[in-house]
Formats: sequence, C-alpha cells, structure tokens
Amino acid sequence: MRVAVAEVAPGAASVALPAIMSGEKLLAAFVGAGNAKQYDAAALKLARLPAAAGPGRAAVAPAADARVMVFYIASRTGQQVKRAALGAEGFVLDHLSRKAIDHHLNTVAEPLLKAFGDQPPYAVFSDSLEVYGTDWTDDFLEEFQRRRGYDLKPYLPAIHSGAGADAGALRHDWVQTQTELVNERYLTPVNDWAKKHKTQFRSQTYGEPAVSMSSNRLVALPEGEGPQFRTFSFTRLATSAGHLYNKPVISAETWTWLHSPAFSATPLDMKAEADRMLLQGVNLFVGHGWPYTPPGSPEPGYSFYAAAVFNDHQPWWNVMPDVTSYLGRTSYLLRQGRPANDVAVLLPNDDVYASMTPGKVSLSAEMHRHVTPELTEQILDAGHNLDYVDAESILALGVSHAVLVMPHVTRLSPEVMARLADYVRGGGKIIAIGGLPSMAPGFADARRITSQVVAASKTLQASAGVTLVADDTAVGAALAKVLTPDLKLASQSADVGFIRRKLADGDIYFIANTSNREVRTTAKLRATRKSASWWNPHDGTASAARVTPALELVLAPYESRILVLDDGDAIGPVALPKPSTVLAELGRDWQVRFPGEKPQAMPQLRSWTDDPSTRFFSGIAVYSKDVELSASQVSGGAIRLDFGKGTPLDTTPKVPAGMRAMLDSPVREAAEVFVNGRRAGSVWHPPYELDVTSHLRAGVNKIEVRVANLSLNALAGQERPDYRLLSARYGQRFVPQDTHLIVPTASGMLGPVRLLTQPK
Repeated sequence: MRVAVAEVAPGAASVALPAIMSGEKLLAAFVGAGNAKQYDAAALKLARLPAAAGPGRAAVAPAADARVMVFYIASRTGQQVKRAALGAEGFVLDHLSRKAIDHHLNTVAEPLLKAFGDQPPYAVFSDSLEVYGTDWTDDFLEEFQRRRGYDLKPYLPAIHSGAGADAGALRHDWVQTQTELVNERYLTPVNDWAKKHKTQFRSQTYGEPAVSMSSNRLVALPEGEGPQFRTFSFTRLATSAGHLYNKPVISAETWTWLHSPAFSATPLDMKAEADRMLLQGVNLFVGHGWPYTPPGSPEPGYSFYAAAVFNDHQPWWNVMPDVTSYLGRTSYLLRQGRPANDVAVLLPNDDVYASMTPGKVSLSAEMHRHVTPELTEQILDAGHNLDYVDAESILALGVSHAVLVMPHVTRLSPEVMARLADYVRGGGKIIAIGGLPSMAPGFADARRITSQVVAASKTLQASAGVTLVADDTAVGAALAKVLTPDLKLASQSADVGFIRRKLADGDIYFIANTSNREVRTTAKLRATRKSASWWNPHDGTASAARVTPALELVLAPYESRILVLDDGDAIGPVALPKPSTVLAELGRDWQVRFPGEKPQAMPQLRSWTDDPSTRFFSGIAVYSKDVELSASQVSGGAIRLDFGKGTPLDTTPKVPAGMRAMLDSPVREAAEVFVNGRRAGSVWHPPYELDVTSHLRAGVNKIEVRVANLSLNALAGQERPDYRLLSARYGQRFVPQDTHLIVPTASGMLGPVRLLTQPK
C-alpha cells in the first residue's frame, strides 16, 4: 500500500489525482485540515472517490480553509529478484496472492521438476522471506472483512500513521491477516505441490511477509539460519516448530557468512558454527552454496559473494571426510528419541503485530525486542535449554514444557488465556516478566475481550503456579525456585551449551564449548540412569563416565562431546585421569617437501609464508621425521602425538561479516597424520592430538604430517579479477566480499610437537 497526498487550496473546486500506474488500484480517499507536510491523520474523514473534473483531476466541494486529500493506493513493492541468474530477472512474487503462486508453480516449477524425470529431488526450497515492503495484495480489503469481521477501509489512516488510540489493535488485525494469507496462499499450496510431485518442501519460514513460528507447521522440512544460540534466533524458530509439530528433521542454512573473505574459512570455523546450530536443535546441515568452477579456470576457482568454499579447490579438502563424519554423526544422534527442553518462551506475536508499520512487517525481525539476549542467557545459564511457543501452538497443542516464560506479553486472546489456566491447573509453571496480559489482541469487540483478558490475568496471578518478575535479569533466579536444572555448570556457564534428547531407556546430551578457552568445571545433571558414557563424536569410540556426585568436565576450545545416560550396565570402569609425561620433543629438524620439489630441512618449525618462495603457496606440504623409541617406551602406556594448544584470539571477530573460530591452530589449517605408512587420523580441531599407540613400534618410526593451508594464500599472490565487462553486460549482481582482507595467512606445522605418554 502506498499513500499520496494532494493539497486543496481554499476555495478550490478540484484536486489533482495521484497517478495510478499499471497494477495499481485506488482504494480510498480521505479529506481533512492541513497541508502536505502537516496534517492530523486521526482527524481525516473518509470521502467518496471524487468525480472527474478534467484530465488527472477530480471535483471537490469548495471550502474556506486549506485542506489535504489523502489517497490510499493498492500498489506493488517493485522489488526485483536479488542477484538473479541470467533469465531469472523480474519482480519478486506476491506471496499473499494465490494467483501469483499458482502462476509461478505452473510456469516455472513444473518445467524444472519435469527435468528430473522419475527421480525428484530430495526437496524444493524456499529461502528466507525477504519481500521488503510487503503489506497488501489485490483482494486484501475483502479478505480482511471476511476474517476480521469489519471493514478496514475507514481505518487506513490509522494503519498508515499509527495515530489514534486504536492504531495498535488495528495494525494487529492488519498484520495477522497477512500471516493467514501467506500461510494459506504460499506455504500450504507449495507444500501440497511438493507432496504431489513426490518431494518435500524445505522452507526458511521467517521474514517478510509476516509469517509466525507456527507457520512452520505447514512445511515438511523447517529450516533456520543463524548461529546466535544465546540471543533470539531464526534457527530456534525452525527447531522449536519441529519439536512442537513433530517434524524430526530440522535443517539450517549454515556457513553463509563464514570467515570472510571467500577462501578464508577453516574446518574449525565450520565446526564452531555447526556446534551452535546443534545446540539449538538442528540435525541437518545445508551449506550455503559455492559455485561450480569450470575445468581450466585459474586456481583457486570461482567464489560466491558470501559463502565459504568447501570443495577440492581448498587444500584442506583432505580432511573434509573427517569434518563431514563429525557433522553426520552428531546430526544422527540429535534425531534420536524426543526433544527434552523443559523451558518454553512465549513469543508475543500479538504485541509485535500491533507494533508493525507499513512497509516493514516482520515478526521475526522485531521479536528480539521481547526475547532479549539477557532473557535467553538467563535461561541457558540457569541450566536449561529452551523452545519457543506462540499463541497458535498453544491453541493447537497446549503447553507441554515444565515452565513457560512470558516476556512482557500485554496482548493475548481469552482463548489462549484459558489454555494457560488449564496448563497451570495441570501443574505447569509460568514466569511472567513485567506482568500478565491486559489487552485484547485486536480491534473488533476490544472492550469486552479486554475485560475477559484482565479477569483471566487476575485469576492466573492468584495461582501458586505463576511467578511475576520485574525484568529479564530475574528469570534465572525464578527458574531455580520452580525447576531443577537439567545440566548446571559450577562455572563458565556462558561458554558451554548443551541440548538433550530423551530416549525410552536413556538420554543423549550434546555438550559444546563455544569459546576459544579451555573449560574446566563440574556439572550436575537432573536425569538419572544406571550408567553413563562419553561417546566421541569424531570417531564413535566410547568410554565410561561418572556423573555422581558431579560430572567432571574438561573441554578444549571449541570441543564438543556426547554424554549418554542409559539403563544398561556400564561399558567398563571409569578411567581416572593420569598425568602425561613427555616421551619425545619433536619441535625441530623436520624434512618438508612441497609438490614437485625435493625435501628441504626445517631446523625449527615456522610458517612457510616466512619464505618468499612459498609465501603464496596454497596446497599440501609433507612434513616427515624419524623417531626412535625403545621397547619399554612403546609398551609403557598410551602415547599421543600432541601438536600444541593453539593461540586464542580476541573474542571480537576482526572480519566485517560472518563468524569464525577465534583460535589460531598450531597446524594451519589441517593435517593428515601417517605413522609408519598407516593413517593415524587427522588434526583440524582442539584438542590437537592423536592417539598413535597402536601405530608405533620399537625402533625407528617414520612420522609423516601432510599439512594443508588455505587457498587464500594463492589468491593473495594474484591480481583480483576484473568484473567490469561482466557488470557492463549483466549489471552488478554482486560485490566481492572484503577483498581488502586477502593476504597470505600463516601456514604449516608451527609447533610445539611432542609425543606424550600416559602410564597404564
């Protein structure tokens, strides 16, 4: 919807009409005192659409004072497809129009899917909704009347200006109608179309138009985006809907802005972001795309404007099987059983609807004002994980969580209030921040509904199951009084996250250190089972764990572990930690071989970028060294090859866009390790060590470390591509990200390197 204002001079008998362009429709005209720069929208009066008084003008009754005539016009956003592929240029779809969606499915989607023959794709995909300016469609007035029970036309000035006591309630109804339309006219028909064609609809259901968390119930595969697990998160919208509506596979668009510029991202960067997704309930990773590079193109190949590059143009591709094994193993485990989050946060959709303004209508973009970082931190640091719920899910499903947190909720329907009363009577606990609801959500019959809401709030407030707190900072203490923590750390709780899945005969905890510092603490668990074990998410090995009286927790930077509690017998005795001793110092006198060259001596480990001849080398260098060990040394206990701890960096990323692991590895950036010709494993994440006990023998042992760095170094030694001619032909469809940061990075095995042994 757009607004045009025309001034009516004193005594004038006609006024200029706004230009109505193709695809537009004049909805209504209002008249009132004032001029184009200043008028009282709340005092405008609906006028008849004026009769013609010549080309482009309309007749008006003369008046002694200056006036304005304000026209409300159903228009189009005008938004073009962003970074369109050649031939895909054009206007963005009207997601509130079933006609537009059907046309797109018939003319675009059908031919695309037909090309797959009898092997349809796993899913069809809708990216985050980014139709900026969406707030209207052709039949909006008729649909509004049918759904809300009153005519919106007389209230268009209040909708547009926000003026008047009823503006919030009117805006609520106006945006709620948009949510219903996008649900019914976009999400539902596309999901139905996908099922009909034997595929699934994977959707990032947030943004503009104003979809809700519960809109995810309408798609087969909810998908989130964003690793912000300690603040309001689009990812948690998807995972919460998956948990509530029994959608076990929940994906996330991952690594989109990882460690800019392109070719800077490391395997550890991938893990650091992926772990934050897992902590929110994600169990399927969708890497934001990287482009195909045609054969014969100069290395390191093509790069996307935003995404990291994960293909064989990155030298550390040699450890990608190890990275994806970790991602696959953790994703599989977090699909087992049922979600076990105990705390729900009520998303105050009705309040956010009432705060919307024309041209900026997004529930997800504004929800952070209610679900603040402080609120999320209070819940997590109190030893709980959380889901979101909303009024739609409460009406459909009730509340199944042990505690419901209501963050400054002022508008809620009597029907939802009744479900909350049932919840409390059934033993549920409510923590209400800033008070309980006191207003009707919308405009129709607002006075009667408000009185019902107030009465319901008074009844709830008198219940022992409801705790009122003044602000977000009091939530943690209130939670401690009503619910035993699921997993409570004695210290460093801000650094460690967890999520639990509940099985019929056990519990699975994914626990991750999200910081670049080691964590040493203890934790107490509420879940009780007969035995406990640690499962290594990198190789699947298991060892017994002790969780009583407390769980001893030692996590390297960015380390993650799986704790499994079950009703079976323990897998063995708990191994008590034993001090390590240095078996051999290996920081000096390595042989290093670069591709196509003879081995060269490296008396002291250092970055190969220090040497001008290899400053811009991107690839794999092979480090080798012979180590002689006695029979008593190789039989004296477990032996680990230790590469060092790495160097923590400032916790504020230095790159303008995206996240990264704030830790410089002692092996830049990843390595495969071979001992006596056998692969012992890979090194790409803390702790930077490998158990090599079974690979060593008495006598001379050959250790070979194949170290891969980044393609960025080779790129730094080249001239930047000139996109001038491409842009001249096709327009500037993207801007390469942070090219001023393309410089060689430290590469190689930097040390210290040691063989450590632990006694049997």
